[in-house]
Amino acid sequence: MIRGVRGATTIEANLPELIYSETERLVQEIVKANNIKIEDIASVVISTTSDINTAFPAKAVRTLEGWQYVPTMCMHEMNVPGALPLCIRVLMHVNTEIPQKDIQHIYLNGAVVLRPDLIV
Repeated sequence: MIRGVRGATTIEANLPELIYSETERLVQEIVKANNIKIEDIASVVISTTSDINTAFPAKAVRTLEGWQYVPTMCMHEMNVPGALPLCIRVLMHVNTEIPQKDIQHIYLNGAVVLRPDLIV
């Protein structure tokens, strides 16, 4: 069974080192919270707000040990007025037997405001 696992974080500035470090942190927190094995990940979709454009967050994922074969893709979110700035979102498709209601979605930094109903 495939489940979607969500997460988001924010960065303080549009700098490659922050994009990489916060994307890596977010992905690792998602994996840890849900006991995900790399070989069970079908794909990872990463989106950023349009104010993030100095690096590809997917590079941070592809360079993690064991992740080089995980299909990963980046894109920009819709540019909605008033949206949370400098935000990186992740949607990970995972083969798991965990019921949807028990999936732990991870929101870090300023992104906790996006889904307070999912914050544990």
